Amino acid sequence: MARGATFAALRHRNYRIWALAGFVSVIGTWMQVLGVNWYVLKETGSATSMGFAVLLQAAPTLLLSVWGGVLADRLPARPLLIAAQGAHAMLAAGLAAVALTGVGGLPLIFAISLASGAVSAIEGPVMGRWAASLVDRETLGNALALGSLTNSAGRILGMSLGAVVVAAVGPALLFGINAASFAAVVVALFAVRPGAVPGLGAPNAGRARGGVRAGFAYLRGQPVLLLALALSFVLGSLGRNYQVTMAAMSDGPLDAGASGYGLLSTVFAVGTVVGALVAARRRSLGYRTLVVAGLLASGLQIVAGLAPGAWSFAAVILPIAAAAVVIDTTVGTRAQLDTDAAMRGRVLAALAVTGSVSAAVGAPLLGWLAEHAGPRQTLVLAGSAAAIATAVAGVALDRQRGRVATLALVVPRPRHPVRRAAFRAARIVRPTGAVCVIVPAEAGAVRSGGVRLRELATAGPVANR
Repeated sequence: MARGATFAALRHRNYRIWALAGFVSVIGTWMQVLGVNWYVLKETGSATSMGFAVLLQAAPTLLLSVWGGVLADRLPARPLLIAAQGAHAMLAAGLAAVALTGVGGLPLIFAISLASGAVSAIEGPVMGRWAASLVDRETLGNALALGSLTNSAGRILGMSLGAVVVAAVGPALLFGINAASFAAVVVALFAVRPGAVPGLGAPNAGRARGGVRAGFAYLRGQPVLLLALALSFVLGSLGRNYQVTMAAMSDGPLDAGASGYGLLSTVFAVGTVVGALVAARRRSLGYRTLVVAGLLASGLQIVAGLAPGAWSFAAVILPIAAAAVVIDTTVGTRAQLDTDAAMRGRVLAALAVTGSVSAAVGAPLLGWLAEHAGPRQTLVLAGSAAAIATAVAGVALDRQRGRVATLALVVPRPRHPVRRAAFRAARIVRPTGAVCVIVPAEAGAVRSGGVRLRELATAGPVANR
């Protein structure tokens, strides 16, 4: 993918169809989120009850995503996704019925929210594998970045339109719109032509052995990926829960009130759009990009804690939001490209669980610190800890890269005569200063001793690892 090709993934017909359907669905989803929050707040007058509804939608990710990953690795994605869209549509219609008739009230709203979270948790890894099969390897990072752009733009539009609709006619129409939006995804699932491009491919039932335990066992043997997930957790818990810290700063040192909080939330949303565009323009998204973006976000978080007023705080919030999207996109790209095809769904599930746990741990932690130490001190302390963690992870990743290169030079010689001849030829013609690195099986060129190898000159970065 050429540098600057911001919309390179859109050259694939399948991805264009999927991106349009996803945009429609995201708008409906955020309309429903606003509708649920409004309904609960109106019925109870309690922000705590509203937060409980949000928690019910997020909690199933911790328990069910891993099983969704197993399904993603074992079964064809299309029928699973069609079933998930149908379930989402029925649940949204159920919310509309409750809002119109009042039958069931809050208990039924909470039950439907929990069920919606369960469907989303199982659907997530399946959706990740499916989306990756619509583009080639070179444009996967661009496709993920454009997906972030779609989500950010859909969120802004969905919340904006939803606020107008709920004020005019109430939340029932929002739920009805969301129910209808899933039809766009079903149409796209039928319109997409599988295998149109040489993407990462569908799951292979013959290779996808084992279940959840096999996924954990695989992750234990992937130190580079574990480091990326650990860094994602730290940055997510300490540096990404800005809904908490922005509210604390607005209500406290900035003295900006509700209007200031709304302004900061809008600026943050714009920053996510900017970050998606930045990620889409990147030629490659490797671990170096992850570390640089992490250091940038952490450093700016410290600066945010020292900002004197709302406008200066907003000016720092925007690049922080952009860096957050770059971090997410980079981790998602490496999770797709640097894992074995038979385990990719379970790795994506681990990534989803990491995001959910970081939010569940970080939000109350930052809230407690803001209450007892002060919002400014919380930002400075959390930013400093995130910066240190990022620097440590950067050193560890660099050491792992060197270890991988060393291991590749001492792999056993192949027993098959043809492969043994190719192995010897590779050693003879290997240019001075070149190294052999272990790469995912799909990207390798010569198979030897159970791993695949590729020659890379040390003058350049080692496969972004």
